[in-house]
Amino acid sequence: MAGSGSYAVRPIHAHILVVGWLTLFSWAVYYRVFQPANRILARLHVYSAVIGSIGLTGGMALYNFRPGFLPQALETALYICGGAILLLSFLFFCLLAFLQRPLSK
Repeated sequence: MAGSGSYAVRPIHAHILVVGWLTLFSWAVYYRVFQPANRILARLHVYSAVIGSIGLTGGMALYNFRPGFLPQALETALYICGGAILLLSFLFFCLLAFLQRPLSK
């Protein structure tokens, strides 16, 4: 972006960085350190995180660039649905973290 002088993709780049890298990385560390208390909730979390990350950033790119091959309402719906699914993944993670049993001594 800096080389071209255009910061048109700055919001998309920031969301890919924060959602796609930082949150998914921190969740991966959590799963490496802790055994999830509920396997079904853990699967829901992982699948919704991946789908939501791709949906949010892909929908944001479509919404910002308006490529023309999709209706505007569909671009907006992909953007909103991706964000909503990602929000669900954060909720699933919070539930997983609060259901975690303390380590026994």
